[in-house]
Amino acid sequence: MSNEIIHVSDQDFVETVVDSDLPVLVDFWADWCGPCHIVAPVVEDIAAEQAGRLRVAKLNVDENPYTAQQYGVLSIPTLILFRGGEEQGRVVGARSKGSIEQALLRDVAA
Repeated sequence: MSNEIIHVSDQDFVETVVDSDLPVLVDFWADWCGPCHIVAPVVEDIAAEQAGRLRVAKLNVDENPYTAQQYGVLSIPTLILFRGGEEQGRVVGARSKGSIEQALLRDVAA
């Protein structure tokens, strides 16, 4: 299922996320973060279900501190929905799939 997820970095974030023609849900995470591993399968499910309507990307904050700092990511996991290069919403912490969808994805075309 994870083949729908793009891994982004400080170097390609603007090109991949900000300039995307589709909305992009970015999962800011780190390998040492327990809650990040809890939310990872939920993010994978969303990526599979929303393929073609939404891109899903993961950004490792340890390897890419610039982008995390740019967007004020202070706690992980943080999920941010970008549309047209602008932040549309964010969820901080491990949340249920329903909670993430309600908070961030209700406007993504079904």
